[in-house]
Amino acid sequence: MKATYEECLQACRECLEACNVCFDSCLKEDDVKMMVDCIRLDRECADACVYAIQAMTRNSPFVKEICEICATICERCADECGKHDHDHCKRCAEACRKCAEACRNMVA
Repeated sequence: MKATYEECLQACRECLEACNVCFDSCLKEDDVKMMVDCIRLDRECADACVYAIQAMTRNSPFVKEICEICATICERCADECGKHDHDHCKRCAEACRKCAEACRNMVA
């Protein structure tokens, strides 16, 4: 089933929020050094989601390519967050997987 712009926009918004919460929460963990890759990917993913949202809302001629890269970054972020047992990481990984799927379905 092909996702609509609205479904993809919603998934990107939810992912953006989850990444920002995860990023902020990771900074408060006792072993911040262990969370460096998670923090870095949270930022990359949040930025990719913002860019995808902007591309979709302005009907960019590059929306497919932008959503494709957003999906790739979301998958990498989900993989990293999935390595950690923190609730914020688990929620972020779930939101990232959902966003990657929505982006890929929309451009398929």
